[in-house]
Amino acid sequence: MVKNHFFKSDKSPKNIQIKKDIISHFIDSGNDTIAELGKELDLSVPTVTKFIGELMDQGLIAEFGKINTPGGRHPSLYGLNPTSAYFVGADMSRHHLNIALMDFTGRIVDSQMGISYTYENKPESFDQLCEHIQKFIDKTGELKKKIYNINLNISGRVNPESGYSYSSFYFSENPISETLTKKLNYNVGIDNDTRAMAYGEFMRGVVESERDVIFVNVGWGLGIGIIIDGKPYYGKSGFSGEFGHFPIFENEILCHCGKKGCLETEASGVAIHRIVTERILKGESTILTEQVKDINKLTLTHIINATIQEDPLCIEIVEEVGYKLGKYIAGLINIFNPELVIIGGQVAETEGFIMLPIRSSVKKYSLNLVNKDSHIVTSKLKNKAGIVGACMMARSRLFSE
Repeated sequence: MVKNHFFKSDKSPKNIQIKKDIISHFIDSGNDTIAELGKELDLSVPTVTKFIGELMDQGLIAEFGKINTPGGRHPSLYGLNPTSAYFVGADMSRHHLNIALMDFTGRIVDSQMGISYTYENKPESFDQLCEHIQKFIDKTGELKKKIYNINLNISGRVNPESGYSYSSFYFSENPISETLTKKLNYNVGIDNDTRAMAYGEFMRGVVESERDVIFVNVGWGLGIGIIIDGKPYYGKSGFSGEFGHFPIFENEILCHCGKKGCLETEASGVAIHRIVTERILKGESTILTEQVKDINKLTLTHIINATIQEDPLCIEIVEEVGYKLGKYIAGLINIFNPELVIIGGQVAETEGFIMLPIRSSVKKYSLNLVNKDSHIVTSKLKNKAGIVGACMMARSRLFSE
């Protein structure tokens, strides 16, 4: 049975909102006392005490002992009850699917990485995706009764509010989120994969106290996730972050969006793969010719691994792409003046080989007064950023206005 929310028994919209605000505070700030909660939410201590009591009766909030304070009574510490609710995140790529189960406090309690799955924009591929998610849910046993929300990450243009994906599985008049909800019998939402990765890093990754963050996803394609004042930035229709489709180059390379000259055609995983393939076919030396006998079976993963193994050809191409990319990241820094720029996605696995040219190019092309405020780092969560972000999105959406 689909669960809509925790507060069906509440008749007052105001009371429901206060409970959501309390839970959101614990999600954002961790455990806290009633007095501090009152200050943060501008509510009286008796009011907070009342709602904390109701949330404890519902099993959503738990008491975690007393705080030692100098003199007087020691206040109790309250926070989310980890076993009261669970959330599922699914992160879909071209060749794999990652799925995870998260408890109420944000801890990943189960995950399945690298499930073999080939994305095709066909109903059969969509059905296979649903089967994988259903199998994972069934494997959670009794915990599946406490799953309240699911989020699926999809690349390209996604409108989380309407539930439509305009880049993948757009072959029905109904929103994909609605179709998934009916198939899986749980509330299901969708979001852009890069935005979810950004949110995962913000909530559980490399981000510490920073509030303005740009996450650059250098995978097969190229996109950015934007966090402004601690909140994911969506734009009018959820389409923000299409960094890879800046019309930059005067080339004749057709981007998958249908246009030519996009940044993605020269600064992404697909660009690295194309250039490496072209140069191998010209007879240039690389360890890849020994590792992959059939050039048609060469993957980006092969190239990333060869770069890490210090293959000169792959290093050269990754560095060239990194320098091009850094020039336009410099533009993002000039526009947004972020505290932190995170480089993630599969190409970021090459670490210094991509990071050094990016930093060098950013230093050259960005404004000195602006870039001194922006630190550039690699993703901490790496290939788990997507599922962590998906789970976090599923939880936050349940308590958003």
